[in-house]
Amino acid sequence: MILDLNLPVLSGIEVCRILRGRPETAKLPVIMLTARSTESDRITGLDVGADDYITKPFSLRELAARVRAVLRRRADGDRDGVTPVYRGKHIVADFDAVAVHVDGEPVRLTRREFELLRYLVANKNRVLSRDRLLERVWGDTTSD
Repeated sequence: MILDLNLPVLSGIEVCRILRGRPETAKLPVIMLTARSTESDRITGLDVGADDYITKPFSLRELAARVRAVLRRRADGDRDGVTPVYRGKHIVADFDAVAVHVDGEPVRLTRREFELLRYLVANKNRVLSRDRLLERVWGDTTSD
């Protein structure tokens, strides 16, 4: 999706948030295309879930190249049900870089905590039992 930020009813930022919040559109590639070119605008757009951000004026060749790049990254990053970067309302988890930020601040997690977060993100909106979490994250096959 190529999304302009200056829409008449909802801003492009809000549209992107809604798209990322719905399971059926969460993985839809989004490129923001706008006249807003400040660093804070670009950061906001990327932080809410845009895959790329292009400012006007732009060339059609550049737009086509960026669309191809976003589609390539999506195809490469969709392994084992977890996208490389999860963006929630307050949390951003980069599973490739093994980094987590809450409200923009870096958070240090143990390996097990990070694997638990990865498993929970991969199983978003599913009820998971304690035993299943122990088995999948800790490798524990025994239960109390």
